[in-house]
Amino acid sequence: MGRGRVELKRIENKINRQVTFAKRRNGLLKKAYELSVLCDAEVALIIFSTRGKLYEFCSTSNMLKTLDRYQKCSYGAVEVSKPAKELEQSSYREYLKLKQRFENLQRTQRNLLGEDLGPLSSKDLEQLERQLDSSLKHVRSTKTQFMLDQLADLQNKEHMLVEANRSLSMKLDEINSRNQYRQSWEAGDQSMQYADQQNAHSQSFFQQLDCNPTLQIGSDYRYNNVASDQIASTSQAQQQVNGFVPGWML
Repeated sequence: MGRGRVELKRIENKINRQVTFAKRRNGLLKKAYELSVLCDAEVALIIFSTRGKLYEFCSTSNMLKTLDRYQKCSYGAVEVSKPAKELEQSSYREYLKLKQRFENLQRTQRNLLGEDLGPLSSKDLEQLERQLDSSLKHVRSTKTQFMLDQLADLQNKEHMLVEANRSLSMKLDEINSRNQYRQSWEAGDQSMQYADQQNAHSQSFFQQLDCNPTLQIGSDYRYNNVASDQIASTSQAQQQVNGFVPGWML
């Protein structure tokens, strides 16, 4: 009993759809290759997946020649304006160039990352090694220059901080000198005030006694008592000022 006929409709399951696409794509590419080899036919196959990825096969070395031949055979009888046709062809050529360049860049990137090195020859590997050495030297020189620039910036900041510290030290010394001068001046002023006070006390002590210069002995007992009181008060003032009793008062 043979397998039943598969209904041709869109597969709703995403995984099954992707698996079916991969199988049918590989089968179609294989059939195109077999057709070109067995029948010596010029075959060109272009496939775009749902994600926009391109799969192609060409039996010749140049896909562009095959497409130009297809356009000449297919649109030869159709009246197409020459400028529009040339614009379309130039656009497609530009697309093919960009596509080829993109593939080369992807392959080069994989090779630089150490991938897909099997198809490369010894000459290609040596060239890749020289390219990696050159890139490494460039990276090292850039890193060294960056570190030197950072070091120069740090040295400039250090110089600025040293200058600021020196300026602050000078200002601090100036303030300290002013404070010392002010303290010495205040101390001198206080000593001068103390000396003036001492002179004032001395002058008050040595001023003339306010008494009658004529001594009357025995004439007035009351007058003698007043004189004795004045002399005693004067002696007490001298003791308070100088701290001793002079000998002439004893």
